[in-house]
Amino acid sequence: MKNHKNQKNQKSPNDSITISGAEAVIRCLLAEEANLVYGYPGGAIMPIYDELDKYKDQLHHVLTRHEQGATHAAQGFARTSGKVGVALATSGPGATNLVTGIADAQIDSTPMICITGQVASHLLGSDAFQETDIIGISTPVTKWNYQITKASEIPEIMAKAFYIARSGRPGPVLIDITKDAQFEMFDFNYVKCTGIRSYWPNPPLNTNHLEEALQLINEAKKPFIVWGQGVILGQAEQEFKAFVEKSGIPAAWTILGLSALPTDHPLNRGMVGMHGNYAPNLLTNECDLLIAIGMRFDDRVTGDLNTYAKQAKVLHLELDPAEVNKNVKADVALITNCKISLKALTKRISKNTFPKWLKRFDALDVIENEKVIKGDLFPIKPGITMGESIAMINKYTKGDAVIVTDVGQHQMVACRYAKFNQSKSNVTSGGLGTMGFALPAAIGAKMGAPIREVVAVIGDGGYQMTIQELGTIFQQQVAVKIVILNNDFLGMVRQWQQLFFDKRYASTEMTNPDFVTIAKGYHIEAERVEKREDLDQAVGRMIASEKPFFLEICVEKENNVFPMIPTGASVSDIRLE
Repeated sequence: MKNHKNQKNQKSPNDSITISGAEAVIRCLLAEEANLVYGYPGGAIMPIYDELDKYKDQLHHVLTRHEQGATHAAQGFARTSGKVGVALATSGPGATNLVTGIADAQIDSTPMICITGQVASHLLGSDAFQETDIIGISTPVTKWNYQITKASEIPEIMAKAFYIARSGRPGPVLIDITKDAQFEMFDFNYVKCTGIRSYWPNPPLNTNHLEEALQLINEAKKPFIVWGQGVILGQAEQEFKAFVEKSGIPAAWTILGLSALPTDHPLNRGMVGMHGNYAPNLLTNECDLLIAIGMRFDDRVTGDLNTYAKQAKVLHLELDPAEVNKNVKADVALITNCKISLKALTKRISKNTFPKWLKRFDALDVIENEKVIKGDLFPIKPGITMGESIAMINKYTKGDAVIVTDVGQHQMVACRYAKFNQSKSNVTSGGLGTMGFALPAAIGAKMGAPIREVVAVIGDGGYQMTIQELGTIFQQQVAVKIVILNNDFLGMVRQWQQLFFDKRYASTEMTNPDFVTIAKGYHIEAERVEKREDLDQAVGRMIASEKPFFLEICVEKENNVFPMIPTGASVSDIRLE
C-alpha cells in the first residue's frame, strides 16, 4: 500500500492548469466533494489557508479552538453524513494535537483525512521551528500516511487518500505537505483513484463458507446475534433488519452498532458489554449459535475470553480479515461487506421463530427491570438520576435525534436508555474511550445532519477537556443542544474506586465552575436544573429552541451504573448491584 505509484486511474476530461500546490489541495478537496473542513491555521500550512480564503464560497472552513476539536468534529461529521471528514493543522504541536482524534478514528473505523503542514523540505531533520516527525508519530494510528515534498505528488496522493479512507473498513489517513511544496507551481490535473494494487477493500463472498453458514443457522435451536458498527458502515441496515425478521433470531448491539436497528424492534434485545443488559450478556453463554455481524469482539464485549460463548458455534460476518479469529475463533467466517453476506443469507434461510428462547430473554428482562431500570427511570429517591434525564430527552425528541456522548457513566446510561428510530444516530467514542470527544463531535454531527436534532450528553469531567469548543459553536451558530450531567465527580472512575478500591476516591472529586455563566459568556442560552420538578420543562425549552442551548442537570453524586461486568470477569458474572 505504501507504493503510491501502483494506482489504477480513470481518465479525466479535465485539461491541466498551472497552479500552486496549496491551490491544488483545495481543488482536490472539491473534486472529492469535501466542501466542509475543520482546522486551525499556523505557519507551515498558511499557504493552504491563503487559498482557502479565495475558495470560501465553495469550501466552508470551520475554525475550531483546538486541533483535537477539529478531528472530533470531522469524526462527528463523518458519522452522521457517511462522508469523509477532513481536518487541517499546522506542523509541530498543531500536528501532534491531532493524534488523539486520529487514534480514535482508527479504532472506531471512521473515514477521515488529516492534512498537516510541514517545514520546508530542505529543513527536514534539522529540528527546525515547529518541526516534528508526524509521519512517524501517526503511523501506528492511521490506515495510511504520506509526506509530500513535491507539488506534483499532490493530486495522486490526495486521490489515493480519499480512496483509502472511505473504502473497505474505513479509517483515518494523514497527508503531510512541506511548505515549499505548497508554494511550488505545477501542471495540475485531478484523476480520482479507483483501485490500488495489493489492496483489496471488498473481498468476494466465499460460496462454500456461505453453505456452511446456512447449515449452522438452520440447525440452531438457541441462536443469538451480536451486531456492531459494521452494519452501519456497510450501509446494510435494511439487509440486517430483513435477516433478523426472517430468521426470528434475537439480536443485541455493541455501543457503536446502536441505532442500526430501531431500539423498539421486538427482536432488539438490548446492549452487550460491560454495562449492557442482563439478558443478552448472560445468554451469550447459553446460546448454541453466536452470529457476530460487523463487530470485533472487543474485551468490553467479551469479558473473560476463556469463558466467552464456549458452548456455542460462532458465525462471524466481517469485512476485515484481521478481526476474524483474533479474539474469538469462528467456526465459519463470511469475509465481505455484511450487506452482501446478509442478503445472501436472508435469501436462503428458513423463516423461523424461537418462542421458548425469547421467553428466556423476557424472564431476565423482568429481573433487570425490577433491580435496575425501574430505579433509573422512575426513581423515588430525592436526587435526579442520569437515566430519567435521558428518558426526558427521549420524551421530547421521540427517538428521532442524534445523541452524541462523551465517555463515562453518562455514556453508558445514554446508550442503555436513549431511543433511536433510524441509523447513524448514536455518535460516541467506542474503542479509544476519549474524554472530550462529545462537544466537538456534536458540532460535526449537526453539520453532517443539519435537519436533525443533535443532543450532546456529556459528563462534567469530559466537558472541561474541550469546553473551549463553545467558541466554535458561538462563531458558527451551530444549533447543538448540550446537556451536562453534573455529579461533581469523575463518575466512572469513582464507581470503580467504590467497588474495587475500598471507596478511596483518589483524585476523582471535581470542584467545578459555574457552567451556566461560562455558556452565557459564549452567548449561548443556558439553564441549570437542580430539582426533579423542573426537569421536564427545562428539557422541553431546550429542544424547542432553534439555537444552541446549554442545560446543566445536577444529578445525584454517587449513583452507580448497573448492570456491570467487572474487568476480566465472565459475561455470566454480570452484577445487578
